[in-house]
Order: sequence, then structure tokens, then C-alpha cells
Amino acid sequence: MSLPEIVSHEQWLNARKALLEREKQLTYARDRLVADRRRLPMVRVEKGYRFEGPAGEVGLAELFEGRRQLIVCHFMFDPSWEDGCPSCSAGAEEMSPGHLAHLHARDTTLAYVSRAPYVKLARYKAKRGWTFPWYSSHGSDFNYDFAVTIDPAQVEPSYNFRTRSELEAAGQGFEMPGEYPGRSAFLRTGDGVFHTYSVYARGTETMGGSYYLLDETALGRQEDWEEPKGRAGSARRAAPSFAE
Repeated sequence: MSLPEIVSHEQWLNARKALLEREKQLTYARDRLVADRRRLPMVRVEKGYRFEGPAGEVGLAELFEGRRQLIVCHFMFDPSWEDGCPSCSAGAEEMSPGHLAHLHARDTTLAYVSRAPYVKLARYKAKRGWTFPWYSSHGSDFNYDFAVTIDPAQVEPSYNFRTRSELEAAGQGFEMPGEYPGRSAFLRTGDGVFHTYSVYARGTETMGGSYYLLDETALGRQEDWEEPKGRAGSARRAAPSFAE
């Protein structure tokens, strides 16, 4: 791997300013995309999914823990495995109590869900020293319906909103059956639970803190701030990015 070129401070400053302009454009483009994400329609969850957790069997509404929003991290843990996916585990290591507290302050709960039996999840969670809530969807359709367990015997294969034939046509076939990563966001209003968003594949790698996770929810960061005049679009974001 080669090292950066050595230049004078003036040359570095000119190059940095040029890159800053591109960074600004990326920030504004992302702001507009996040605003469009909040405007996505939502779908009522009709199935009575059941999960097993530390307090026994619960429904999807109980995963909210009384808050208005829920983010589910689909953690790859097949029922036959003794340990969870190494890649999912690396991401879970970053889910600190402070991270969860920031989400709770925005009326949002984050929970992990895997298909392995709860006894395996509890053992692995204790081994890793994790504190986030983790539930087993073993025996339910949850993983299949949200396209993170691919099994042709259960449901027509699809991933990242593409069918198997579409993925193969794009040169992006995948092995089956198997467990796959993703995140899904839900909103609770009145007596209804609604699915608002899901992200898969490389999209799950954009988890850069609580704000980035909130950007995947219907209510967003809940700290509106107008985009500067003269910029395209009508996006609103949580706080100044100092990119102006």
C-alpha cells in the first residue's frame, strides 16, 4: 500500500478544499435521501409473531418495551450453530449501553432477533458480555417473511428486494439455504404495529452511531433543522453538519 504524496501546506490546503466540496455534496445528497426514506409508506404487521426472550414468550409489540419505534437487527444465528456469525458479532460489539440510551432518548428501542433457540442466544450473549435485548424467532415465520433466512422449502427465495432470478441475472447469486444479515424498522401507533423500512447486504454496514440508526426510522432524528437556502431539495436534518 503506497503512502500519500508529500506536498507543501498550500498544496495540501487546495486539495483539502476540493475534497471538502465533494464531501458537502455527499452530505446534502444523503440528507435528501434520508428525508425520502422518512416519507416511505408503511405496512401494518398482521401476523402474530412470537419470540422467546428472558421473560418467556412475547409478541412483536412487546419488543418495543413501551417505546414508539423499534429497530430489529437480524443477527445470523442458525439453530444448528453453537456460536453466532462472526461478522454480526463484530457489529454487535459496538452496541454499548450508551448507544442504546441515545436511541431510548428518541423513543426508540433496538433489539436483536435470531432464529437459534433462546438458550443458545442467552449463552452466547453472556459469553460476549452484551447487554442489548436479544430474542429468538425459532419456530416462527419472522425470519422468512423479512427475507433474512433463505430456504426454498419455506418461501420463494429473495434477498435485498430481488428474486433469485433477478440476482442471478445481475451476477449476484447467493447460496441457499442460509442466514443473511439485515435490519428492519417498525412504528407503533394506536393498537397497530407497522413495518416502515428494511435494509440488507452492504446497506447494513452504514451503522455509524445512533443518528445513523435513527435515520432508518419513520420518525428520524426528531431534531429538525432546515437545509441552507440555495441547496437543492427540501431535506431537513437533525443538526448542522458544518458542511456549509
